Amino acid sequence: MKKILVIFCSVCCCATATSQTYTLEQLKDSALQNNIAIRSARHTIDAAQQQRKEAFTKYFPSVSGTGLWFNANKGMAKMDIDPSGMITPEMGATLSQIFPAEALAALANPISVSMMKNGTIASLTAVQPVFAGGQIINGNKLAKVGEEASRLQLQLSENEVEKTTEEYFWQMVSLQEKMKTVNTVEALLADIAKDVDVAVRAGVALRNDLLQVQLRQNDIESSKLKLNNGLSILRLLIAQYCGLRDTSFTVSFPQEETMAALPQLNPDEALLATPEYQLLGKQVEAASLQKKIAVGENLPTVAVGAGYNYHNLLDNDRSFGMIFATVSVPISDWWGGSHAIKRKKIEQQKAEEQLADNSELLKIRMQKARNDVEEARQQLAIAQRSVEQAEENLRLNRNFYQAGTTKMSDLLEAQMLYQQALDKKTDAFANCQNKLLEYRQSMGQ
Repeated sequence: MKKILVIFCSVCCCATATSQTYTLEQLKDSALQNNIAIRSARHTIDAAQQQRKEAFTKYFPSVSGTGLWFNANKGMAKMDIDPSGMITPEMGATLSQIFPAEALAALANPISVSMMKNGTIASLTAVQPVFAGGQIINGNKLAKVGEEASRLQLQLSENEVEKTTEEYFWQMVSLQEKMKTVNTVEALLADIAKDVDVAVRAGVALRNDLLQVQLRQNDIESSKLKLNNGLSILRLLIAQYCGLRDTSFTVSFPQEETMAALPQLNPDEALLATPEYQLLGKQVEAASLQKKIAVGENLPTVAVGAGYNYHNLLDNDRSFGMIFATVSVPISDWWGGSHAIKRKKIEQQKAEEQLADNSELLKIRMQKARNDVEEARQQLAIAQRSVEQAEENLRLNRNFYQAGTTKMSDLLEAQMLYQQALDKKTDAFANCQNKLLEYRQSMGQ
């Protein structure tokens, strides 16, 4: 039995020793490579690139080929010819001297002629647009704007993934640090329980004091169970979000939080660097191009072309080439087209108003993010002072209890305040890091 226990402990120690430790940057890199939102945004960029290339092909001639073979149940062209109606008396006198009477009698009957009962037709045509109301040029510009907008969407997706990953990371850090705090408190309570047990056996302390310590130890054990469960679920979430296979990892982080002063905020300059503002600008640009395309759809279009054709409709092969020009003028379409143009103008005005309004909101977000960072730093400084004060309070109460000048309940309360102060410092540190990221993102960094 002892041998089995030793082997089990050795395996557990090896598994613990080989568990992976990730930094924040490693998790971010993994998330940016594997997260489904990033992959989807990259697919959107690929699709936008193909759309831009598709629009570019409109500059070149449109080439088409047509082939047709048919066999009708009767000729498509049929006519009756009456030769007698075409023969004048003078011509009849002349023909009577040349042809026999039977032949002249046959000319008196109508002749039926049928053509194109079957045949083959083939053609190859190339048409080059010369003027299309700017639809081709503006369509290519719109496709390019769409590609640029998809890249900005990718940047926004990366920001969101980075933010979520960092939130998960600092939640993991918080739970890990709270677990360390619980372990420290557990060791502290074990020392107190040992001292109280000795005092109870010596008859200088009440057994009730030992029971209070044991109850507090039960609370700590319950807290450990909750923390372990929280860590287990959080590891699964991080692994799924970042594309990790290992679900027994830990995270490491710098212990010190840099308190350097934030750079001077210039909202007007920073606004131009934010992907949100740039995306709003692309929406205005797209609305303007869509209006121009709507105008172009109601202008004349001019094209030139060349073609090669073949047919055997008259029972002999016939081929020929040709060049041509076409002009198409929409007339009745102007009725509905004028309303379409007005609708596009309204959409452009709406996009411009959204740009102006959201620009102000983005500036407000910058200022709020800066204020949140300053507040988070102050909260962290307060939490640090609270830890120092709670640690001194615990030391004094332990000395007082050993001297017999205070109660066990006061010592346990001091221990609980010390634990709460450590937890608040951990939460304040994690919150400060999240607020710093939000501030950087609000500044377009």
